[in-house]
Amino acid sequence: MRKPTRLGKLVVGTVLGLVAALAGPAGSAHGDGAATVGDVTGFTAAGPVYRIRAGDAAARVSFVGEETFRLELAPDGAFTDPAGKDIVLPQGSPPRTRWRERRDRYEVSTSRVTLRVYKSPLRFALYRSDGSRVWAESKGLSWDKEQTTQTLERGADEQFYGAGMQNGRGNISHRGKTVEVGVDYNWNDGGHPNSVPFYLSSAGYGVFRNTYAPGTYRFTDPVTATEKEHRFDAYYFAGRTPKDVIGAYTKLTGRPFLPPLYGLEIGDSDCYLHNKNRGERHTLDALKVADGYRAADMPLGWMLVNDGYGCGYENLGEVNKGLGDRKAAMGLWTEDGLSKLAGQVKEGQRVAKLDVAWVGDGYKFALDGCKDAYKGIEDNSDARGFTWAPESWSGAQRCGVQWSGDQKGSWDYIRWQIPTYAGATMSGLAYTTGDVDGIFAGSPRTYVRDLQWKTFLPAVMTMDGWAPSDKQPFRYGDPYTSINRKYLKLKESLLPYMYTYAAQATRTGVGPVRPLALEYPHDAKAASDAAKYEFLAGEYFLVAPVYEDKEVRDGIYLPRGTWTDYWTGRTYEGPTTVNGYRAPLDTLPLFVKSGANVPMWPGISSYRDRTAASPLAWDVYPSQGRSSFTLYEDDGVTRAHRAGAYAEQTLTVRGPGERGDGDTTLHVGASKGEFKGKQTARPYEFTVHMGAGPDAVTLDGRVLPRLESREAFASAAQGWWYDTADRGGVAHVKTAALPTDRGFTVTLED
Repeated sequence: MRKPTRLGKLVVGTVLGLVAALAGPAGSAHGDGAATVGDVTGFTAAGPVYRIRAGDAAARVSFVGEETFRLELAPDGAFTDPAGKDIVLPQGSPPRTRWRERRDRYEVSTSRVTLRVYKSPLRFALYRSDGSRVWAESKGLSWDKEQTTQTLERGADEQFYGAGMQNGRGNISHRGKTVEVGVDYNWNDGGHPNSVPFYLSSAGYGVFRNTYAPGTYRFTDPVTATEKEHRFDAYYFAGRTPKDVIGAYTKLTGRPFLPPLYGLEIGDSDCYLHNKNRGERHTLDALKVADGYRAADMPLGWMLVNDGYGCGYENLGEVNKGLGDRKAAMGLWTEDGLSKLAGQVKEGQRVAKLDVAWVGDGYKFALDGCKDAYKGIEDNSDARGFTWAPESWSGAQRCGVQWSGDQKGSWDYIRWQIPTYAGATMSGLAYTTGDVDGIFAGSPRTYVRDLQWKTFLPAVMTMDGWAPSDKQPFRYGDPYTSINRKYLKLKESLLPYMYTYAAQATRTGVGPVRPLALEYPHDAKAASDAAKYEFLAGEYFLVAPVYEDKEVRDGIYLPRGTWTDYWTGRTYEGPTTVNGYRAPLDTLPLFVKSGANVPMWPGISSYRDRTAASPLAWDVYPSQGRSSFTLYEDDGVTRAHRAGAYAEQTLTVRGPGERGDGDTTLHVGASKGEFKGKQTARPYEFTVHMGAGPDAVTLDGRVLPRLESREAFASAAQGWWYDTADRGGVAHVKTAALPTDRGFTVTLED
């Protein structure tokens, strides 16, 4: 359409100015000192940037992408940008835009969305290219000396998520609730550490306030989002699904980082010098604790060997070598800032935990600390940056794990943590967690129950030194030690599955741990209290933790699909609610969705135990149709993957209903890509959950030997065995080592 000439722009501004002068002031004042933006008095366009005057106030719209734009308002007409380049990353070329004027509004469009700019008074509304509305202001932007507020209409069924780590809530809708965004150091139920000034709506949009100011978001009718600053600065993202919106937000502010493999194993932290609660200890004593893990046959990925309150450290080089010999990485608190970090990293430090003792009041200082610690590890080693932060802000997803702070181990602690971490995923935070059984108090039973479900979080650690007894998972003796070992080994065996989702997060922004509402956005129960105390690990595991001192779990909501009890093989057709689920102390209620193809590393206590001859196992839950999963692999430690040093391999399963012949076929494609240490050949193992055993199993058409017992199967180089007593019936299949550069097909014939 025809764009205005310079003279045309002046005419538009002059005419609108005259109209506004006749109508009254351009910003309406209220008795409480607040003002609302008034009528439009000028409009100009310069490529993807549009400027609107409303008396003394000025607004600016800048398009970043086809469905992403920035809206700013300066009440005094002078734009400011306190966040600068801290949070928002450089973006690609802006899209082509166009505009036109109608009687009551201007319309500014890309190929996918149109922003309506209403003239009297100035208000904004976003529409899709098909004419459907995304959001609309119910009144203009308002402000007083301390804060600015946007007021939006609320849809009849609209749901809201986000605002970062909101303790005790977050994985169900915020509709009708008020959430605070800011640093409060309340690390218990109701607190909001690691807040993020971003929220998303089920109506298909998200809003990020580009600021370091704290805010209050009221998801009432209407919705009001307030930030404590005398300016308005927000980015908007349109998307058909919550995943689309999270993806757009993290494209702007940074994708989550990819942790090293040891970062997905359990970590252990304590003060090993001058710990008044434990008597005299030295940093080398950390090695004795690491030996305790080995003696108990438990994985250990890393250790923090000092704390953030003056503990100090000594003999770092020797400690680092000792931990390396014990298959663990060394970490430190940044107790005295970052000035010593370069030297510490050169001595072997690979984990940096930020500490409130020097982070201060959070916001910019906290974000800068996260970025600087992450960069300090990478600048002084070939390792990936890996930090933990108790307080952070938007952008911290690209440099650290968000940790919820110091709590007391209890049943209530377990309860309110469940919705906290899954909900944080809705704000682009891929790695959020809390200490196993807290840092204070605790008991053998709460430790077991807390560790069980945290097995399915990507990052987890135990913190010692303040409770009446030490907090390692082997301290309480049996039955507790045996149960803890069971779940830590399960976590270890599932590393390929979890690591694949971690790699996906660096591409999509969507973290591994997910509220049901993320995967089932059209399921009303997924947004409600019915799903508050459960979550998904990836797309396929549904985890329903036990958070009371009971051995029965009620109210487990299973959404649509077929779900298999991981322990018994019993199946459920969703949507349904399971009550009376038997969950003795060693049993975490855990369900797997039909269509799951889960890659695993069987029988290891550390990923470092794997060799060139180690098998890759797939745990398969066939559906009636086709399903696939693409495994991601790299060297697990260095940054070479960023230059393309990684590989992917897809397992595609055709269930018995795919071709109507009753057969189940497993096609493993060639592993595509290269990285240092990649297996050129490896054996494969499959566990295929099926109600009846196959008549025969073939590998690329060649019949595999049928074996008659578990012992025969274990000792054979290849073959299959159907175990009727294993979780409702499982076919176990193994192959000899096969080249990874070519695919193969296993067929379980009916």
